[in-house]
Amino acid sequence: MRFVGKLFILLGLLAIIYGNRETIIDFISENVFGKPDVNLNYKNDYFLDYKFEYIENVDKFKLENKKDLFNLYYTVINSGINNFDFYCPREYESCISDVVELANDPTDLTNVNGFVHPFNSFDTIETLYDSYGNVNLKIIRTYTDVEIEQLNKKVDEIVNNKLNGITDKREIIKVVHDYIIDNVKYDKDRTDNNIIRYASNTAYGVLYENYGICSGYADAMALFLNYYNIPNYKVVSENHVWNAVNLDGVWYHLDLTWDDPIIDTGEEVIDHTYFLIDTNQLNTLDSTQHTFDKRIFSELA
Repeated sequence: MRFVGKLFILLGLLAIIYGNRETIIDFISENVFGKPDVNLNYKNDYFLDYKFEYIENVDKFKLENKKDLFNLYYTVINSGINNFDFYCPREYESCISDVVELANDPTDLTNVNGFVHPFNSFDTIETLYDSYGNVNLKIIRTYTDVEIEQLNKKVDEIVNNKLNGITDKREIIKVVHDYIIDNVKYDKDRTDNNIIRYASNTAYGVLYENYGICSGYADAMALFLNYYNIPNYKVVSENHVWNAVNLDGVWYHLDLTWDDPIIDTGEEVIDHTYFLIDTNQLNTLDSTQHTFDKRIFSELA
C-alpha cells in the first residue's frame, strides 16, 4: 500500500509539472541558460526609416529603461508585424510596471502612430504579460489589406493623372494638397453629431468616399509624402491632427483640414494659409487647435 501511495504522489507531481511545463521551461531558460537576445527581423513595405529626435528604430532590443521600451513599441509598430514577443530582463526592475503604464497610456501610443506610415498605424494594441517578465503584443491595424490595395491604386491614379512630370517637391505637395481639398468635404456630422456615415477618420474615407476629418486628411496627405520619400510625421494636439513635412532640412506645418474651410454658402474653397508654414507663422494664426507638445514634435519647436 505504501508503494501505491508513493506512486499516486509521483503521478500527481508529474501531472503538476506537465501542466506547468511552459512556465518551468521559461524559468530554467532564464535562470540557467539565460534568455536569448530579442531581435525583430521583419519589416514590411511600409516600414519608415526616417530619423526623428523623439523616437527611433532599433535593431536589437536591449531593455534598460522606459526609453528603450518606448523605442521597442515604436519599432514593432513601424515594422508592420501583428504579433511580437519580448521579455523584461531582471536587471530592469521596473520593466513590467513600465509596460503596464505604457500600454494604458493612450496619449503616448497615439503619438507613436503619428511617426509610422498610415498603413502600419494601429487601431488597437493588446499587451499581455506574466510574472516572469514575458510580454506579448497583439496589434490590430487601422487599414485592412483590401483598403491598402485600393488606396495604393488610388495614389497611383492621382500621381499619373495630376503629378506626371512634376519633380519639385513643394509643387508636388501643393498639387496633392489642392486635389484633396477640391475633392473632399469636411465630415461635420461626425465631429458635431457623432453620426458616422463614412470612414472619414482615414485616408479611405478621404480618397474614396470624399469625406474627411483631420486624421483622414493627414493620413491621405502622408500617403503621398511617403510615396515621394519626403520625411514627415503627423502632429497630434489635444483635439487635432495635421502633417509635419521636411523640405531641404527644414520642418514645416501642413494642415489640409484648416485649408478646407466650411463656407455657409456651401461654396468649395481652397485655402493656403496653413500650407508649409513654420511654427512662428502658425502661432500668429492660432493658439488653441494647433498647440502641440514641443518635447515630442521637437523638430518643429
